[in-house]
Amino acid sequence: MKETHGLQARNDRDHDHGLPGGHCVSRRRLLLTGGAAVTLIALNGIQDRGDAAPLHALKADYPRQGIGKVSALRPGSPIEFAYPYATVSNILVKLDVPAGGGVGPAQDIVAFNQVCTHMGGPLHGSYKKEHQILGPCQLHLTTFDLTRHGMVVSGHATESLPQIVLETVGDDIYAVGVMGLVYGYAANVAARRA
Repeated sequence: MKETHGLQARNDRDHDHGLPGGHCVSRRRLLLTGGAAVTLIALNGIQDRGDAAPLHALKADYPRQGIGKVSALRPGSPIEFAYPYATVSNILVKLDVPAGGGVGPAQDIVAFNQVCTHMGGPLHGSYKKEHQILGPCQLHLTTFDLTRHGMVVSGHATESLPQIVLETVGDDIYAVGVMGLVYGYAANVAARRA
C-alpha cells in the first residue's frame, strides 16, 4: 500500500508542470480548446450580409453558331464540332436522360469540350453511353458526368468540363456560349488575340 501511494505522489509531482492547480493539459484538451478558439475567431470574421447574391458559373458569350439538328441526333452517338474557335473540339450528344443545361424536348441534349481540365489530356472517343460520362482521360483517369454540368466523377481534375451553352430554334441547335474555361486559354474572350 505504501508503495502505491508513493507512485501516485510521484505521478502527481511529474504532471504539475507549474500550471495553476497542478494540472497538466492533455493533448486532447489542447487540440479541442485550440480548435474551438480557431472556429470562434473564424466565425467572428464572417458578417451577416443579409440576402447574398447567388453565385453564377463563369459564362462567356460567343457568336451564335449552328451545330446540328435535333432530329439528326441519336441517343448515345456524339457529334463532334468546333466552337468557339476552329481549334476547340467539342461533342454534341443526346443523353436520353434529362441533364443540367440540357436543351430539346426532353432537355437531354448537351455539349462539352473534349479536353480534360486537369492537364489538357484528350477525351476524344471516350464517351460512355451506358453511364453518360466522358472519360477516363488517358493521362490521369479523370472522368466527367455529362448529366451534371460535366462535374468530375473521379480522377485528378478539380474543375468541371467546360459546357457549351446551347439554344434550340425549332429543329436547329445553336452554340451560344461557354460555361467554364477551356483548357489552354487564359480567359474566355469573344475575340481571340494572337
